[in-house]
Formats: sequence, C-alpha cells, structure tokens
Amino acid sequence: MNAPHLPKVAGIDSTVPPPAHTAPCAQGAPAASGAQSAPGALIQDRLAGWVSDLTTLHELTERLSRTAALDGALGELLRAGAALVGARRGLVVLEPADGLGPTTTVGLGLARADLGHLETVPRAATSFGRLLDATAGAIPGVPDSAPTAKTAPPAAAPVTEIVQPDLLADEALDPRHREVAVRLGYAASYALPLLTDTAGRVGAVVWLYDEPAEPAERQRHLIGRYLQYATEHLARLVELDRARSTTATLRTELLPPRLPRVPGVQLAARHGTGPRGGGDWFDALPLPDAALGLAVGSVTGSGPSAVAAMGRLRASLRAYAVMEGEDPVAVLSDLELLLRLTEPARSATALFAFCEPALRKIVLAGAGHSPPLIVGERRTEFVETSLSAPLGMLACWEAPSVDIRPEPGETLLLYTDGLLQRTGDAMDRAFARLHAAAASVPKAARDDPGEIADHVLRTVLPEGLDGPAAAASEEDVVLLAARFE
Repeated sequence: MNAPHLPKVAGIDSTVPPPAHTAPCAQGAPAASGAQSAPGALIQDRLAGWVSDLTTLHELTERLSRTAALDGALGELLRAGAALVGARRGLVVLEPADGLGPTTTVGLGLARADLGHLETVPRAATSFGRLLDATAGAIPGVPDSAPTAKTAPPAAAPVTEIVQPDLLADEALDPRHREVAVRLGYAASYALPLLTDTAGRVGAVVWLYDEPAEPAERQRHLIGRYLQYATEHLARLVELDRARSTTATLRTELLPPRLPRVPGVQLAARHGTGPRGGGDWFDALPLPDAALGLAVGSVTGSGPSAVAAMGRLRASLRAYAVMEGEDPVAVLSDLELLLRLTEPARSATALFAFCEPALRKIVLAGAGHSPPLIVGERRTEFVETSLSAPLGMLACWEAPSVDIRPEPGETLLLYTDGLLQRTGDAMDRAFARLHAAAASVPKAARDDPGEIADHVLRTVLPEGLDGPAAAASEEDVVLLAARFE
C-alpha cells in the first residue's frame, strides 16, 4: 500500500526533511484501543515539528527586523545562527562584492584580540575567506582532501556551505590556522556565504564549535531559511549605511572646515547629526573692517535633500552677509525672499549676528530661531529677541534687530533647537536645563569657548552627541560659542 500523503498546511512546506526529534514508528507494536494509526501519529508529529520551526524562525526574524544599524543586525545574526546550528561562538565578515563597503568583522564570544589572531591566518586557509573569494556556486581552490563543499537541502534557496567537522584531524589544514584554532579553543566550524539575488555577495558567516561537530540536516535547513531573510535585511542596511555616509560627507563639506581667527574674539563649534542627517548648520565668516558674521540655522526635513538645501541657504547667507552684513534684518529678508522663490515648499529658521569685536558690539536678528545665551562671570541670561516667524512661512518677513554689548570675558552661545529637543523635555524645561548648564561652567573653563561648549553639552546631554539618544532622534545639534576678549 502506498504511503499516506501528508496534508498541505498553509505556510508549511511539506517537502522539508522530518524534524530531528521525530522518532521512527516501532514496527510490530500493538496499537492501543482507540489510538490513532501510526501514519496519523507520524503526520501530527511532523506537523508539530514544522510549526515549532516556523515559530522559531518567525521570532528570530522579528528580532532581526527590529535592528536599525549594521552592528546590531550582525550581532543578532550571529546569536540567532548560533542557536540554530548549536554553536557557541562565531564571526561574520561584512564585505560587499561591489567593493564599495562598508567592511567590518563582528564576533560572537570572541574578543577583539581573538579576531586579531584570526586575521593572521592566510585568507585562503579560512572558510570565510574561501567563500568570499569564491565565484557563485563554486569554491575554487578547494582540494579533494579538504572539507567538502555541500549544498543546502533542495527546499531552501541554493546556499554553498563549508563544513569542517574536525579541524585538528584535518592533515591539510594550514599550520597557522591550526595554531590559532588551538589558541582560541575551537575544533570545528560551519561557514555560509551571505548572498542575495539583487546585491550579490554581502559577506560570510562562520560558527565555531568547541568540540568536533557539525550541524544536522534539519539545522542546516533552518539556518538556510533564516539567512534568506537576514541577508536581504543586511543588504538594505548596507545601502542605508552608504547613504548615511554619503550624506555625512556632503554635510561635512558644506559646513566650515575651520573657524576663522579674528582679533578680539575666540570661536568654537560643536556639531552632532541624527541618524538620517538633518539640515542644521552654522557659519562664521570674516567681514570688512575687522567685523565678524556669526550664523546658525535649521532647514526643515532630513536626509540628502535637507543637506543640499542647507548648503544652498548657507552659501546665500554668506553672500548677503558680505554685501550688507551690518544690517542683519536685511540679510535675513533677502534670504527669506530667495527661499520663497526657489524652494516654496520648504521653511527654515536662522539667526545672524554682525559682530564688531574691537567695540564688543553685536547686532543680531532671528527668524523663528531660539534666542542666544550670554555667559559671563556676573550674568547668564538669554538675549531678548523679538518673536518672529521662520523663513518661508510669511509672504514678507521682517523683525527688528537687537543690540548686545558683551563684557570682556563673556561668551555668546548660538545653538539650534535640536539641542533642546534631544533632552526629551518640554521646551520650557529644556530652556531651564540649558540655562543651568551655562551657569554652572567652572571658572577655570570660562577662558576657553571650546571647554564652555563641551561643559554645556555634557550637562544638557549626558549621553553625548553620539549616545543612544542621538540614535533614537532625528534632530541635529549645533552649538557655536564666541568669547569676547
């Protein structure tokens, strides 16, 4: 009699091999009264195994999908894979085939020094090196005596693997590889490439066993299924990382590479960027008659388009400042007209200050921007600026300017709203926190605008510009300090 056909269940591929925990039916065992037949019990056992495997894969892919950065995704891939193949340690080498990067190596249960030891092994002698250098579907240069290259079960996508179940018993093993394996205490390895249909090779991953071992057929099938999703996720994160790197490079090139030296004033600037890269900017430019122009601003939006708009706005402000910098209202009025005509769908905030250091005189105007802060021995106070709309919000922008007379040794702090918003507090409490941070600057640090800026940032943002709060926020932070002598 023909063997019974397994029923089709939604979402389950009935062609996968039986679960490892499924035991064969005992022949000749008497069936209990009312008990199901042996074929029925086998079907239920297989279905239970498939459902268990699918649940496990679902949980692991869900955890991976919540990672938004490459390092986190690589670490999650290693942990999940180690659980699926029964290993304790491993490493993943990220090396996209197009050569555009990023390239990195992340270990599980391996310290940085351990990864350094592995890097001393000739690339061709490592399983991940052979996978990275291999052409699709083949591993060139593997002798017949070396560990065989196998393919995953037919139910999974074609995946080439290198199994080394007993490294120390392999006479063809490279001597340096043997030495490192003994030093690090692993005796077997299981390696897989990270391949996608669209991006090609992304990298390779290796799991290490403390004793001679290799994954069972079921484990290989599960890790193959998992890597199908994981590699696509990594490929998306690689593209995102490249976009962020390009945006960061563009933003760096658009901001001042260095601050000018003007007699009578010392300058310092600090800049932090959110994960998507926003349009916050600053500028300091020497003007005729030993004057100095200071500016900070923010463009709505994030990503490359906001960075490009920021560059255009900053370049235009520099031109207007050179022509009529002594009148900050005129500078911002011209900037507003340009923004309204060239980018009507975008708005921006800006603050421009015309400084005459020899006279210790500042004339400034703001368009929807937070007021600057004066920090000195005898006062720490916000400058009273007129309430005004951001650029691009009204048909015609205009607001009165404000005159400031800083005392010798006082510092003017210009900043963007991101500094306040990254605190997570309501705006009134964020302003109070900023004021308290500026007032608490140690006396020994008040002679250096850089130390003042660093103290304010450490106090307002204890986790720093690049801490966990920065990764969770899309806000840029700009802080420009000008100390008058």
